[in-house]
Amino acid sequence: MQLANPASQEVVQHIAEYFSVLSEPTRLRLLNLLRDREQCVQELVDATQTSQANVSKHLKVMLQAGILSRRSEGTSAYYRIEDPLIFELCSLVCNRIAMRIEQQAQHFRHFNASNFK
Repeated sequence: MQLANPASQEVVQHIAEYFSVLSEPTRLRLLNLLRDREQCVQELVDATQTSQANVSKHLKVMLQAGILSRRSEGTSAYYRIEDPLIFELCSLVCNRIAMRIEQQAQHFRHFNASNFK
């Protein structure tokens, strides 16, 4: 990763914090659930089968990172994706993982073909 200038501690810290937001499986599940439409907290609780406190904690982290936005309607809070570029980042990572898995599978196929005939 190339930064604009020799990476200051502050810049590197901000980048690390952003990536740390995405390092939690529950947050990735919530992002996927919010991909196509905004949802209220209770819908997300039901879909993830976890506690409201847990869902709210993860939503707050993503809200503070600027990934999500929130609106209130009555007693409900609705969340939606604020930064759709997050899915491009996720897609890059998923494609890279898929490529590595395919390479590993090819090694196994080659090993199997050459060693067990």
